Amino acid sequence: MKIALAVNPRASFGRGPQAGRDAAACFRAAGAEVLLLSEDSYETLARAVDKALADGVDALVVAGGDGMVHLGVNALAGSGAPYGATPLGIIPSGTGNDVARALGLPRHDTPAAAARVLAGLASGGRLIDAGRISSGGRTHWFAGVVSAGFDAAVNERANAWRRPRGQARYNLAMLRELATFRAIEYTVTADGERWEQGAMLISVANGQSIGGGMKVAPDAALDDGFLDLFIVTPLSRARFLAVFPKVFSGRHVDHPAVQLRRVRRVELEARGVVAYADGERIGPLPLVIDVVPAALRVLA
Repeated sequence: MKIALAVNPRASFGRGPQAGRDAAACFRAAGAEVLLLSEDSYETLARAVDKALADGVDALVVAGGDGMVHLGVNALAGSGAPYGATPLGIIPSGTGNDVARALGLPRHDTPAAAARVLAGLASGGRLIDAGRISSGGRTHWFAGVVSAGFDAAVNERANAWRRPRGQARYNLAMLRELATFRAIEYTVTADGERWEQGAMLISVANGQSIGGGMKVAPDAALDDGFLDLFIVTPLSRARFLAVFPKVFSGRHVDHPAVQLRRVRRVELEARGVVAYADGERIGPLPLVIDVVPAALRVLA
C-alpha cells in the first residue's frame, strides 16, 4: 500500500508538520509505504501532489485544515479529473476543519484520524458529492461551502492576520468587518429561476459549516446530490449580531431573514464581491456553481 501524504508546513500555525510526521509514523507502522510531500507554498505542494498521483499511489492523504482538503479535492474530484479513482484521506489538524467535521472525523487526534484512514482503505471508503465552480474560464472544486458576501469579506480580512489564532481570529475579523459592511445587491439564478436579491451574505453549501463550526446549512448532506443555498437578507448591525451566535447551534434557520433552499445549480452575480470555497480564495463574482454527485471517494 502506497500513500501520498501531503502536508503544508505553513498550515495551522505550525501544527501541520508534526501531524504529518505522526500520521506517517502510524501508516508505516501499519505496513504502508509513505511518500511525504511538504513544500513551502500551496502552489508547489499542489504540483507535487499532481506528480505523485501521476506516478501512482493507492491514496492521497492531506494533513491540515480545510485548505489542505481543498487541495486534495481539486486534485481528485470529478469524472473529468485524471485521478478520480484515488481516494482522499484527511488528518484534521487545521483551524476550521469543517469538512472533517461534516465527515465525522476525529480532529486534532492524529492516531485516531490515521486509524480512520486505514479503516477506510480496508473498506473502500465512501462516495460524496463535490461542488464545481466555473469562474473566468477556470474550474475549481470544493467539498464544503462557497462563501460570497459578508462571510467571504471576513475570510479576506482574517486571512491577512497572523494573530489571534483559531476561532478568535475569525470572530474578531467579523466584528471589524461589521463596522463598515453594507448589504449587497445580487442577481441569483437557481435551477433556472432568476431574481434580484439584497443580502448580507449568500453561501452555497455542500457541507454544513464554515469558520470552524458555524452551521450555515445544518441539514446539508455530503451525498444527497444537492447543494444548499443559504441567504441572509439585509439586517441592521444589531439584529445581525443577535442572529450570529445562533449559527453555531443551527438555530438561526427559523429567523425570518434566513432563507435556505436545495438546488443543483446556482449562478451568482454582484459587483465587488470575492468568493471563497473551503476557506480558500476563488476570485470575484460572477460564478456558476453546480453539484457533481459521487465525484469523490473519501476514507471516512
